[in-house]
Amino acid sequence: MYSNIFDTHAHYDDSRFDEDRNELLSSLREKGVSQIINCACDYKSCLSTLEITKNHCFTYAALGVHPHEAEDLTEDDFCRIIELFNNEKVVAVGEIGLDYHYDFSPREKQREVFERQLILANELNLPVIIHDREAHEDTMNLLKKYRPKGVVHCFSGSAEMAKEVLKLGMYIGIGGAVTFKNAKKPVEVVKEVPSEYLLLETDAPYMTPVPFRGQRCDSSHIAFTAQTIAQIKGIDTQQLIDICNENAHRLFMK
Repeated sequence: MYSNIFDTHAHYDDSRFDEDRNELLSSLREKGVSQIINCACDYKSCLSTLEITKNHCFTYAALGVHPHEAEDLTEDDFCRIIELFNNEKVVAVGEIGLDYHYDFSPREKQREVFERQLILANELNLPVIIHDREAHEDTMNLLKKYRPKGVVHCFSGSAEMAKEVLKLGMYIGIGGAVTFKNAKKPVEVVKEVPSEYLLLETDAPYMTPVPFRGQRCDSSHIAFTAQTIAQIKGIDTQQLIDICNENAHRLFMK
């Protein structure tokens, strides 16, 4: 069994964990998971994320508004979210960004909310956790404008885009998609990105790696993602996990 696993992106406040959330989280340390960052999507999930961090000492919080929820963000909720950053368990602004695949919020509104949160992150001197789906050009333009520290999570761009992200000093988040049979882009990205700029993540309960694809994902499944990445890199899996743990601490831990 592997140890020292740092899951830099999960959603344990998701309803798919309602029946066994506390039991599952309590079991993960025995499965080699050392730290988890739970990422919020709106004001309500900011509160539920902080509740998780209060109940489980090895969990941390990223607070923010996901592009899917951008249209529903009120000024009052944004102000309330800002107040929550006083909590010592908050380590990032996230999950924030752009999603032009689903377009659940108008693109102009997505960009407005994303930009406000990039400004907030720089004011708070916190890293960002970026969601970018089929919005590569606009995402990169805003990252180049504000130059935050952080990670592009569940990276779906090309190896060339990854190089542009690295030039900004940001990290690349790799999850279960790298294990999929049709995972050409993620494999190319892993080949190109130095291990010192990779972060491991699940996006739990989503993006479950092979051989559990289709089932609910949890942080213990990172072991399978790490095995695939280590094989691509030609290094030992535990070594890869340790490197990614160091990367996560360098970025997120105060």
